[in-house]
Amino acid sequence: MRFSHPLAAAIWLSVGCSVAAQMPAAHFHHIHLNATNPAAAIDFYTSKFDCEKSKFAGEWDGVWAQKAWILFNKVAGPPPSAIISSIWHFGWGAEDMKAAYQKQLDSGTKFDTPITDISDLANTPGFYYAYVDAPDHALIELNTAGHHRLGHLHLLSADPVAAGEWYIKYFGAVRRGSPPSREPTFYKGYQVGPAMSLMSDNINIIIFPVEFARKAYAQQWRGRTAFQPTEGRVVDHIGFSFEHLSDALEKMRKDWREGDSGNRNRVPRKSEICLHRRPG
Repeated sequence: MRFSHPLAAAIWLSVGCSVAAQMPAAHFHHIHLNATNPAAAIDFYTSKFDCEKSKFAGEWDGVWAQKAWILFNKVAGPPPSAIISSIWHFGWGAEDMKAAYQKQLDSGTKFDTPITDISDLANTPGFYYAYVDAPDHALIELNTAGHHRLGHLHLLSADPVAAGEWYIKYFGAVRRGSPPSREPTFYKGYQVGPAMSLMSDNINIIIFPVEFARKAYAQQWRGRTAFQPTEGRVVDHIGFSFEHLSDALEKMRKDWREGDSGNRNRVPRKSEICLHRRPG
């Protein structure tokens, strides 16, 4: 079940709107998973990565990862996990990726993708990544970083630049680097640009073009022309919090009423975002 609580404010947005008014400050709040066995999933994450068991709002078991939550809905059967929605994966950093990878192997962790050198893509010598096959086949990345915390969320979009601008406008995300080009760029035959890289608190939100997924997961995309909604999938949605939630909602609604419908196809679609009132 979805949470319903005064602190949670339980308001989901099926994203698809234009932008205008200045928004109150927002914070990255949570990643919400669907799990067949939430207790086992919590044990997995807290034993494999830098995070701890805790209770959201003092009531619901979850995982606290430095500044953000990982929350769980219990579901009767395995949630869909194919990479055909706008949420690709999330991940933790590792200062010594080779050692972290070996430690995971020694503890029995299963990997979807083994350790791989992408120094040329990252423009950083000695940059490695690997994908963990987590409970219910959630995809978790381990990658070279200057930390070992929950560090990033990787999204997909038909228009990564517009999607990034949307997160900047409504949720106060900060763009990393110079304004991105809209020209397609490729890495070993896979389209990786245009792309956006943003920071929301200590979470790096990276947005790749959907064309990457269509080639990397070609079998899963066969016969598909659009994203599937995130709701009900292994990664169900993400959440942001506002100290003044009612003000934020009013500004959003005002923008949507007054927005140019001609630009609506340029913002994120079929993604679920949950808004919370930040405890005072």
